[in-house]
Amino acid sequence: MSADIRFDGRVAIVTGAGGGLGRSHALQLAARGAKVLVNDLGAARDGSVNAAAGESAADRVVAEIRAAGGEALANTGSVTDPVAVQAMVDQAMAAWGRVDILVNNAGILRDKSFSKMSLDDFRLLVDVHLMGAVYGTKAVWEAMKAQGYGRIIFTTSSSGLFGNFGQANYGAAKMALVGLMQTLALEGEKYNVRVNCLAPTAATRMTEDIMPPEVLKLLTPESVTPGLLFLASEQAPTRAILCAGAGVFAASHVTLTDGVLIGSGPDAPEQLAAQFARINAQANETVPGSGLAQSQQEMAKVMAGR
Repeated sequence: MSADIRFDGRVAIVTGAGGGLGRSHALQLAARGAKVLVNDLGAARDGSVNAAAGESAADRVVAEIRAAGGEALANTGSVTDPVAVQAMVDQAMAAWGRVDILVNNAGILRDKSFSKMSLDDFRLLVDVHLMGAVYGTKAVWEAMKAQGYGRIIFTTSSSGLFGNFGQANYGAAKMALVGLMQTLALEGEKYNVRVNCLAPTAATRMTEDIMPPEVLKLLTPESVTPGLLFLASEQAPTRAILCAGAGVFAASHVTLTDGVLIGSGPDAPEQLAAQFARINAQANETVPGSGLAQSQQEMAKVMAGR
């Protein structure tokens, strides 16, 4: 039996924590001892803002945490505003002196087929999901390195990992977070700053229109949060993509197939077409330790071919 996962003495920031997954994450982090800064702008699902709703959403979750004996503060800054994000981190540092856990959870949806999607709707999703996570991570990065401890979780999605009709903007932003995680995990490793992705499937206002009610009943935010607690813990891995839904947990990987040496002769495109099935075969695929590993594999095949 492994040791209990606790967060006593730890400080967590959870963005988009006024409802759904973020609320569940914040409540359960606090229940296990963390001091939690609850961030929520109070935006609707499409990102439109009602300032009064924002204040009440964050304050409501803070009140729940305090009623259960926990410690929490509310913040209503927008993750798309780097000044507001820095102020959010400064608020946590002023109150508690450190930030140990950053849960980049804030998100919106503006679903349309790519043909009908405006560039503004594409850019806004990238600003919220990708740049919002970048701003938050940048604001805590040096402090986490200096204290020799940090846990950063990006909320990715199956829409980014595998695609979803009508979600080109959402999927692009969510897969970009995987690329960000891959590099930051390498850069943070020697400082004990571990960086991971959580790919949740949950019944929230983000999914209420796309799944039948009987499925939504199983896909509770609370059934995803155990994955978040693990990724936020001292026992956390780094560079993991953890998929979670209805209490089922799986890992997703960006892999590299074994590859075939074709060369660059005049018939190389035709050779590639003829051998694509072999190139695409997954039997001997690997999970590279870094992007450099792809180049090393290619050069190994070239040298072996000689």
